[in-house]
Amino acid sequence: MTLYALKPRFQALLRPLTARLAGAGITANQITLAAALGSLVTGALVGGTVAFAPGAQEVFLLIPLWLALRMAMNALDGMLAREFGQRTPLGAYLNELADVISDAGLILPFALLAPFEPLAVAAVVFLAVLSEFAGALGPLVGAARRYEGPLGKSDRALVFGALGLAAALLPALPPWLGWLMPALALLLCLTVVRRVRAGLAELHERGNDR
Repeated sequence: MTLYALKPRFQALLRPLTARLAGAGITANQITLAAALGSLVTGALVGGTVAFAPGAQEVFLLIPLWLALRMAMNALDGMLAREFGQRTPLGAYLNELADVISDAGLILPFALLAPFEPLAVAAVVFLAVLSEFAGALGPLVGAARRYEGPLGKSDRALVFGALGLAAALLPALPPWLGWLMPALALLLCLTVVRRVRAGLAELHERGNDR
């Protein structure tokens, strides 16, 4: 069970807005690009501020605020594509690439935050990209795009949104929290394995495994 299972309810709340955006001529690809650009700008602003003013941890509040908006934008671009005839090959590429770019931009600033080790944060970014790659490979072998957890995109947004909020509100994060990044890396490894296995199991059920 991951937050991805709640996506249909979230989409239902956003459906009226989706219709208004479509009526205004806003496209799914425009929203996808805006979400990626906003993530990079937010990450650069947070990272730059912390790098030059280490005590200004309140800037991490931007991360949960932007993540909430990004999740809404991700739902909106998908509904525009599916429900308003905006599906395109370019959109499929942009959707996958924008997600991993956004993740990297928003996670990397935590490398500047104690008690996290930069190498551990970099490993989380790498494995987050790898997990999305594993999910996106499903259609290449004839299976569905895989979204299994335990640390899918929505779950990562929740974790790093909570971390950003804690960093902004607390004087300092407790030293014992340093174990979190290695734990997230392990969960991402499990996510990769589960997505690959689920894709293979789907092919086996269809009798298409090779």
